[in-house]
Amino acid sequence: MKNSDFLPGFEHLVKPFKFPASPYEYKVTTLRECPTPETLQLCDTPDKAAEYWRLHLSGHPYFDPERECLAVLILNTRRRVKGHHLVSIGSQDSLLVAPRDIFRLAIVTSACAVLVMHNHPSGQSEPSEADIRVTRDLVRAGQLLKLEVLDHVIVGHGNHTSLRSLGFFA
Repeated sequence: MKNSDFLPGFEHLVKPFKFPASPYEYKVTTLRECPTPETLQLCDTPDKAAEYWRLHLSGHPYFDPERECLAVLILNTRRRVKGHHLVSIGSQDSLLVAPRDIFRLAIVTSACAVLVMHNHPSGQSEPSEADIRVTRDLVRAGQLLKLEVLDHVIVGHGNHTSLRSLGFFA
């Protein structure tokens, strides 16, 4: 049966939608300005990354301290933050993330390096086996793309842990 059997005149009310066959041109624009200093913030140590998290990401409109949130800091050649991207919001003890999600904005913005960060709602910043596994996958993917994964910092309540400092980047 066709729609016209149920609703006479339906084909005149709703016309089929067709996508144009031509390609699209995309443009990257900023979502909002962040209150950063006049010069870009240096982010070359885990302490500075954790400070950046507390200043800019913990106040993000979509950040939820009760769920794991993963963000990527986009860095220039001097390890200064060009921008950040809240990539994934998960549950209380896990989140889903794929390398393409981590590196998408870095590629589009011509970043030289990325710094991956996420929070643990429990307040403990020790990495899980899943954190270590994801970090190793991201380091390998970054090597293929010629984008350095500078670190993966896990933020707890008043503390943080660097996976590079723990030796997981060897």
